[in-house]
Amino acid sequence: MLPNRMSRLIAPLLAVLALAAQQDSVQPPVEPAKPNIVYFLADDLGWNDVGYHGSEIKTPKLDALAAEGVRLEQFYVQSLCTPTRAALMTGRYPYRFGLRTITPWIQYGLPVEERTLADALRESGYTTAIVGKWHLGHNDPKYLPTNRGFDHQYGCYCGAIDYFTHKRGEGLDWHRDDKGLVEEGYATELIAGEARRLIEEHNTEKPFFLFVSFTSPHMPLQAPQRYIEQFLTIRGETRRKYAAMVACMDDAVGEVVAALDERGMRENTLILFSSDNGGAKNCGSDNTPFRGHKKSNYEGAIRVPAFLTWPERLKPASIGEPLHITDLYPTLVTLAGGSLEQALPLDGKDAWATLAEGAPSPHEEILLDIGPDNSALRRGKWKLVKNGKVVELFDLEADPAENRNLARSNKAKRAELLKRIEFYKQDQVPPPGGGSQARPADFEAPEVWGEN
Repeated sequence: MLPNRMSRLIAPLLAVLALAAQQDSVQPPVEPAKPNIVYFLADDLGWNDVGYHGSEIKTPKLDALAAEGVRLEQFYVQSLCTPTRAALMTGRYPYRFGLRTITPWIQYGLPVEERTLADALRESGYTTAIVGKWHLGHNDPKYLPTNRGFDHQYGCYCGAIDYFTHKRGEGLDWHRDDKGLVEEGYATELIAGEARRLIEEHNTEKPFFLFVSFTSPHMPLQAPQRYIEQFLTIRGETRRKYAAMVACMDDAVGEVVAALDERGMRENTLILFSSDNGGAKNCGSDNTPFRGHKKSNYEGAIRVPAFLTWPERLKPASIGEPLHITDLYPTLVTLAGGSLEQALPLDGKDAWATLAEGAPSPHEEILLDIGPDNSALRRGKWKLVKNGKVVELFDLEADPAENRNLARSNKAKRAELLKRIEFYKQDQVPPPGGGSQARPADFEAPEVWGEN
């Protein structure tokens, strides 16, 4: 023991030395890890075809994710498959590059000048993969996913493939890394299995972007019998088969999320879900309470079920602010620490403050569609729909079902929104080849799509 006097002299010196040692051991703040990103995209899913919107179709996996996350109750997409995917991949309105639906015989695709979401995330250090439907070009290798920012590809290029044979027409439309692939199985379950495999084998030193793009519940109406038997109480064969397809997709989502849980990745994974457009007419879907269906510009075609969840960062909430699928490009790239500096202007806005904090929408207006005859635009609570010479104006706050046309009683607002549509038309690019979707008389499907 030191004498008391010596202890009193040494104690301050020891304290100083201990504080210096403590300061030397302090490390600089650690940047939060970049989130993994998993986007589930359904194909032609109606607003009222998920359990959490009150559907008779039970979707417990989707319902659980929606309950723990942020539900987007005014989330807009395009009215067709290809334009929605183009808007997601570029953050730009598809009218800027004239992209409409890509039918199997169409020779063009998403213009190669466009920087894709996969490009931007890969530049930020992400491993990127698409599992499922592409639908952004397949008749030239330059349009294929592995040339558009994806490290890995699995699934189909066209829409409306057979779920069991994986053919579109007479040609095989099933591929891995953009090479034809023959395998047995129901497409939705194969998509889930591939997504699970990628998660199980992923090197966790890098974040990943996994785009799980289902073909379900798009036509043709096909499902494993065990799923159809779950819905024998539903009247009508069309609705029963449709419900079975949705239930199988719900299980597929659950399988992928379970893989994240098993690898301990769930907490730092941002999961997003939406449909690419509303339910199609006479295909078993239900867009209640909204008017319209796929290919129209009414809410039933372009306002879709959507949510996101990220346990580390997002609290459960319901967001009623208007957002558009183009917003996901700048939002996700910014979250990933990437750059939005690029040659082509973005239409999407970084919506993270809206999603995470409930801030107002970053949009003053959203262009919903623009075509030679049909256009639609939303500005605040007002929405204008132009079908040929017929112009309709709706107050979506008072009339979300679009039952009351106010175009005659509010001519000033009608004129204002028509003027805004004309503004966008100045930059409109016509579809390649005049936009004809007609099948050439001499067209024959290749043995394997994408390898013709």
